[in-house]
Amino acid sequence: VVCQYSSLLSPMSVDAVMKVIDPSTASSVDLRDIKIVKKLGGTIDDCELVEGLVLTQKVANTGVTRVEKAKIGLIQFCLSAPKTDMDNQIVVSDYTQMDRVLREERAYILNLVKQIKKAGCNVLLIQKSILRDALSDLALHFLNKVKIMVVKDIEREDIEFICKTIGTKPVAHIDQFTPDMLGSAELAEEVNLNGSGKLIKITGCTNPGKTVTIVVRGSNKLVLEEAERSIHDALCVIRCLVKKRALIAGGGAPEIELALRLNEYARTLRGMDSYCVRAYGDALEVIPSTLAENAGLNPISTVTELRNRHAQGEKTAGINVRKGGISNILEELVVQPLLVSVSALTLATETVRSILKIDDVVNTR
Repeated sequence: VVCQYSSLLSPMSVDAVMKVIDPSTASSVDLRDIKIVKKLGGTIDDCELVEGLVLTQKVANTGVTRVEKAKIGLIQFCLSAPKTDMDNQIVVSDYTQMDRVLREERAYILNLVKQIKKAGCNVLLIQKSILRDALSDLALHFLNKVKIMVVKDIEREDIEFICKTIGTKPVAHIDQFTPDMLGSAELAEEVNLNGSGKLIKITGCTNPGKTVTIVVRGSNKLVLEEAERSIHDALCVIRCLVKKRALIAGGGAPEIELALRLNEYARTLRGMDSYCVRAYGDALEVIPSTLAENAGLNPISTVTELRNRHAQGEKTAGINVRKGGISNILEELVVQPLLVSVSALTLATETVRSILKIDDVVNTR
């Protein structure tokens, strides 16, 4: 679905990884530092890499949609009238009592907003609440008056990434809302996506935690899901290269070469060891056979030809899926990370060893 966009998505994935690691010293990549945000609308050409934070929510108060020199707070409590933990009822007998209740609620919310503003916050992120509304209309009105951009319904699973990206700390109670709990960024703004919705971008983070966001666009959900999967696969491949910085030929070439070398080694052994090594080598030929079958080729004739080419010394000969035959796979730039093959062989070998240790089976109902 998205293979024609490989020239766009591949460099974007590489750039994303290079921005979250130190290329000279890194031995692995934490993919949690790269957030993929999906937004319906547009085309895959509109995908972009953002050095900062991107939120799919909209700004709650339309009066403030752009803030420069942003001081960002993240709260985990509700900006609404307080409620008790127990079910109770308040009986109001006259209008003055009702007016007093409303004035107390108004004063309570106004005090919360004043404390938030006093800390220097001008962008407020509010975690989503499952019990009640995290933000009341009255609180939103006060926040709009003091020119604070408000983004509500922040998901709990996004909290860690947000904190690492902008350097803020989640606040569970208003008494803990102090200037040192705020993150900072050069710009926080709501961006219009040409009629296909809006996004909130927070860029220019003062103390970035080496995180990036990839914004994926697509005309429908299928394209979005495929683009996300393709980018995730690309990131995993790059992580393999960071862990073990080596590439080998693809197209079944290394498996056939290993099978031939193991068969040669098996001839130097005697007894059961010889049969085991030969069987291990034969098992490796399943990989090029499956590759040929999936490409619509005759697996028997293809593997036989591939085996003969390797026996003649063509170590980089592999199955060319696009041309439907055998060719020098390195010249076609078909390569794979060494760690992929090493991990697959190691895991398969350990699994077989575990199975061979089983000497009895207990039947149970």
